Amino acid sequence: MPFSGLGLSEPINKALAELGYEKPTPIQEQAIPIVLQGRDLIGSAQTGTGKTAAFGLPILQRIVPGKPFQCLILEPTRELAAQVEEALNFFAKNLGIQIGLIYGGVKYGGQMKMIESGAEIIVATPGRLLDHLGQGNFSLKDLDYLVLDEVDRMLDMGFLPDVKRIVQNYCSDDRQTLLFTATMPAAIKTLTGWVLKDPAVVEIGKNRSAAETVSHAFYPVVERQKYKLLLELLERTHYESVLIFTRTKFNADMITRRLERLDHKVAALHSDRSQSERTEALKGFKDGTYEVLVATDIAARGLDIAGVTHVINYDVPLHAEDYVHRIGRTGRASREGDAFTLLTEDEVKNAAAIEHFIGKKVERKKLEGFDYMYSALFNAQEKSAAAGPRSRLFGRSGR
Repeated sequence: MPFSGLGLSEPINKALAELGYEKPTPIQEQAIPIVLQGRDLIGSAQTGTGKTAAFGLPILQRIVPGKPFQCLILEPTRELAAQVEEALNFFAKNLGIQIGLIYGGVKYGGQMKMIESGAEIIVATPGRLLDHLGQGNFSLKDLDYLVLDEVDRMLDMGFLPDVKRIVQNYCSDDRQTLLFTATMPAAIKTLTGWVLKDPAVVEIGKNRSAAETVSHAFYPVVERQKYKLLLELLERTHYESVLIFTRTKFNADMITRRLERLDHKVAALHSDRSQSERTEALKGFKDGTYEVLVATDIAARGLDIAGVTHVINYDVPLHAEDYVHRIGRTGRASREGDAFTLLTEDEVKNAAAIEHFIGKKVERKKLEGFDYMYSALFNAQEKSAAAGPRSRLFGRSGR
């Protein structure tokens, strides 16, 4: 079915045609008619399937131009909020609708001007939005549409109390509510009871495996050689753009500084960077100014970063689902991609959890010619091949 068959208006269909959109994705095809009917909705689909258009297009169709603060879209990070605002502006180019952006890390002046102008749609992160609402800068008592986007990530980041305050204390009860998520953890069920009213559910597959276009493997190494192996992988890999994930902001900054000293075009992306630094890093990575982006999981989900040829997990993610999201940053739009994960002895349990989650073993690879320095634990594992899968995690060859 083309977009024109979903009941969207001519101005919206014209904008979609100009953007090169031809056919809706499964989440869009199923969700858009439900939203147009006015029903609450839970939409679950993996990252990169077009969830923004799935809720954005039908809401734009129903917005009344000139009525302020009709729709609130909550996002977990500043980058996602900015990305959604940009997409909605593209979709609404022929509608005369204003979309406002509210997030922290920037001055209040521009946001106050937008609020005074009475934007019909607000895209916001919870913290700065609560600041504005608490100061009485504007009201959501006439809110018609509430979208909670990337809900699983909001839960992971500890935003549930803020979301509850916003919804229960400031939002109109007479509203349509849409909840979108990449995964469906049990905690999301606690939201549905008090946020949604008789919601329809659209679930497009379960994101438990890497895309077939992604080749991924674990590279076992002792902790003290971890950075050296990272450099060796970068040196031997022909990449156009590489996204390096770390668990901590400290590691992200450490790797960025060291790569800068080696003349790599590199930027860091994490929550301690100023908003201008984060915006510049993301923009520079997208336009090729930077060929390496070192990031915490702030960049694992939702962000539209096209053309990433390689992903390197410097640290194994603590949550198995995050592994799928991280390596899913490459191999997009039917292109091939590679993902390398550095695996130390302390991360064996995390690796096993990932394999259980995706339902298959991940290949262990040894980088030929790399001067491995195995620890006592590695040597013990090599001598204990009969001890089971754990003994095979690090291969059977060493120095």
